[in-house]
Amino acid sequence: MSDTLKAAPAATVAGAVSPSNSRAPSTLAPSRASVDKELRDEKLPTTSGSGSADEDEVDNDAEDRETENVNVAAIRAAADADDVGNANTNALGKVETSKSQTEGGLAVAKTATREDGSEYPTGARLGLIMLALCLAVFLMALDNSIIATAIPKITDQFHSLNDVGWYGSAYLLTTAALQLLFGKFYTYFSIKWIFLGAIFVFEVGSLICGVAQNSVTLIIGRAVAGLGSSGIFSGALIILAYSVTLDKRPMYSGMIGSMYGIASVAGPLLGGVFTDKVTWRWCFLINLPIGAITLVVIGVFFTDPDRKNGQPVAARVSTADAAAAADARANRTLWEKIRPFDPIGSAIFMPAIICLLLALQWGGTTYAWKSGRIIALFVVFGVLILAFLFVQYRQQDDATVPPRIIKKRSVWAAGWYSFATGAAFLASIYYLPIWFQAVRGASAVSSGLMNLPMLISLVLMSIVAGGVVTFVGYYTPFMLAGTVLMPIGYGLITTFAPGISTGKWIGYQIIAGAGVGLGMQQPLMAVQTVLDLKDVPTGTSVIVFLQTLGGALFVSICQNIFTNKLQANVLRLVPGLDPATVLAAGATGIQKVIDPAQLPGVILAYSEALTQTFIVSTALAAMTLIGSAAIEWKSVKGKAIEVGMA
Repeated sequence: MSDTLKAAPAATVAGAVSPSNSRAPSTLAPSRASVDKELRDEKLPTTSGSGSADEDEVDNDAEDRETENVNVAAIRAAADADDVGNANTNALGKVETSKSQTEGGLAVAKTATREDGSEYPTGARLGLIMLALCLAVFLMALDNSIIATAIPKITDQFHSLNDVGWYGSAYLLTTAALQLLFGKFYTYFSIKWIFLGAIFVFEVGSLICGVAQNSVTLIIGRAVAGLGSSGIFSGALIILAYSVTLDKRPMYSGMIGSMYGIASVAGPLLGGVFTDKVTWRWCFLINLPIGAITLVVIGVFFTDPDRKNGQPVAARVSTADAAAAADARANRTLWEKIRPFDPIGSAIFMPAIICLLLALQWGGTTYAWKSGRIIALFVVFGVLILAFLFVQYRQQDDATVPPRIIKKRSVWAAGWYSFATGAAFLASIYYLPIWFQAVRGASAVSSGLMNLPMLISLVLMSIVAGGVVTFVGYYTPFMLAGTVLMPIGYGLITTFAPGISTGKWIGYQIIAGAGVGLGMQQPLMAVQTVLDLKDVPTGTSVIVFLQTLGGALFVSICQNIFTNKLQANVLRLVPGLDPATVLAAGATGIQKVIDPAQLPGVILAYSEALTQTFIVSTALAAMTLIGSAAIEWKSVKGKAIEVGMA
């Protein structure tokens, strides 16, 4: 027997399939063919040996053969990995293994496995999981846009014009306040049951809204739905991380992300149809049957990864050490048990975000910017956010956002890119329909259709980018492409004027949408590539939170810019008209309320005021350069590719 096979110790065998050697040249890792030849030459036994007169010798021989067989199997596995690239080392420095089924000594199938040894879902099972995740994200995104066309009918029924702002704010406040906390939940508890719980809470909130008999109940329902919404998108991406290998994930992530664009189109259209043809209540009740499908599919077909305290099986310690750790956990105090959830940080962070969003929601509309309430809200936000940062520094690994995660270059760069992209896109998608309604005289439904060029472009490019990243491995080029196209597209949109041609307003939207679609999902891929698997839930939640926060902040900021500019423009262009009359008429009402002689001036005032919000989107899109330039060039296909490309 050769020395290679006879004396291969466990450490050597483990080294043969370690991340650093998974792509070693054939001189370091023999091929499967050469291994089999050597086995035949040496006539290594593959089953227990024949009997011996000496029982001790029999036992020793059996032990030797068992050890040899284990070593042979390990070396064969390493050779297989070298021959066909089956040990796909990802950027986390871990080996994504595969199981092979054999029949008659021949490999007939290979299935990728997760770190806990279980198989990734495939075929119809994977398809159903993807369908459920897409439906969940679609519902969450739909809830952001569908209510806009229903608000007039809701206010007519409840006589609650003063509560209109809270229909959106109640949902937004609870969503933003709890998104980071859900990262902790997904880290320490069952991914499946936390996700199903988030869907269930969202469904309960939708039901409350659908049966509400007064404005207060509707606001409560919106707040409850927001609680559930805060865990849906990040949960879908985390489930995706445990459903497909990293190298294939961009394509599926693009499909899930495209649901935002589809929901942005479908929201106003469905809202208009339900409101006009049935009842506004179906804007919320539609969530119930679709959400039920997601609950059943994920509950039945998704298998929770085998984790303990957020650690995948491969990262755990020995059985003895695990038992000792279990005893230590059993003797912990109440504070030691809840400390990993950073209760102090969460208690500080949630009111800080609420203060910021309320200040932006009320400033310049309900209260003047110089009023004591608005100033106090900003001051409290500043104090609380400083306290939150201090707590995160002190808590370290137990922090809501551990400093070691946010210090990673790719994480903060991806976070900045997501914040700026989310802000630019959501602000534009909010104010473009208003431009079409006020300047082009379109109805609410028609304005949604006129927004289709941007959204179709976004969806297509998101899917295309995901597929190409899956093929080539690198996501950074698509972030850079987004950084180029977004400012160009939004910059062209700032030239919108009452007399613009149809070809221009379609073409400009296509360019902007393509830029957003190419880049929007890549920060999530960056975070999942550079972080250890146990940190993926936290990293994903941070990116989703920053994207949501960017949109929430700049929709409010643009609202104030638009209102102030519209009032100033009306005074300048139509001196005899009270700006309050224009504001009260709304975008679709100016055609009926304003005197025909004054209407051209009012339309121009609207157009110029709205283009100021598009300038904000252009500036934000340009600022994505900071993130796309700083992010590391990593591949979802693993370190081996990066070394080979160097």
